[in-house]
Amino acid sequence: MARRCDLLNTGPMSGNNVSHAMNKTRRRFEVNLCNVTLGSDALGQKFKMRIAAKTLRTVDFKGGLDAFLLGTKNHKLTDKAKKIKKQIVKLEESKAA
Repeated sequence: MARRCDLLNTGPMSGNNVSHAMNKTRRRFEVNLCNVTLGSDALGQKFKMRIAAKTLRTVDFKGGLDAFLLGTKNHKLTDKAKKIKKQIVKLEESKAA
């Protein structure tokens, strides 16, 4: 299973371990993934996801999954997140009309 965030597709980064003697060896900085269930107020559904802890903090800051998805550009989202966003937008358009 790939270590990628289900919302923003955040993946591992690479860098160096640097010793006291300044020897450099390559390493990977893994993403801090959390298994969470996020609820959509508009859709009335819950979604199980593996998202990064940083993304979870952003979702809480924005005010929930719906507000986060509506405020995020599509090119940053994964396919799974785009499908949920599309459902939310469609539901809001039907309520407005």
